Amino acid sequence: MENAVDTIEISLFPLNTVLFPGQVLPLHIFEDRYRLMIRQCLAEEKPFGVVLIRRGLEIGETAEPHLVGTIARIRESAHLPDGTMNIVSVGLERFRIRRLIHDQPYLRGEVETFPMLELADAEAVEALAHRVRQLVVRYIELIAEAAGLHIKVDTVPDTPQQVGYLAGVAMQIDNKEKQDLLDSASPADILSAEITLLKRENALLTWMTHTKDWPAKVQFGPSGWLLPN
Repeated sequence: MENAVDTIEISLFPLNTVLFPGQVLPLHIFEDRYRLMIRQCLAEEKPFGVVLIRRGLEIGETAEPHLVGTIARIRESAHLPDGTMNIVSVGLERFRIRRLIHDQPYLRGEVETFPMLELADAEAVEALAHRVRQLVVRYIELIAEAAGLHIKVDTVPDTPQQVGYLAGVAMQIDNKEKQDLLDSASPADILSAEITLLKRENALLTWMTHTKDWPAKVQFGPSGWLLPN
């Protein structure tokens, strides 16, 4: 069964970050073109799209983005004395770019929403989600142990799709691997891929923890999770 798809025009923000639905993304806005974009989004109460850069840089000339990104809604904003801005946004839903539009100083696109396919074998998908829940909780515990912290994970999302997005946010892996997860056509696809990735990451973290081969300092990453310094 196909999900409904909507087509809209939206401002695009190419970043060296993969945003998943449900993920909180704080941003410091300093380039003139993106200050203009965010001011317009705030004035018109419109979201913008976050897309991972395929080629190019965040600063300077317009970068070429990957085709699948996530719509972001601004939750908080602060205008600073030097003219820059701080915002807190949250990912809402995925989209796929149909056409890039170059009519503003910043990039825009004609995009279509990209909902995950709802497959019939719900029991098999739930089994995958259950396994990912176990693995991602262990992953967080291992990172906390390596950092000398005690973190207890009390709540993990219920639906397989939410579990898939949570694991995508939690894992400190290469952006290309995160983009591949975001591109997944169905909950089964993203969960199956995450089982493989989490097994790899948990094995590495277990080895590093037991051999004490871990950096002396650990800091919080942009997604809110811990990562090596």
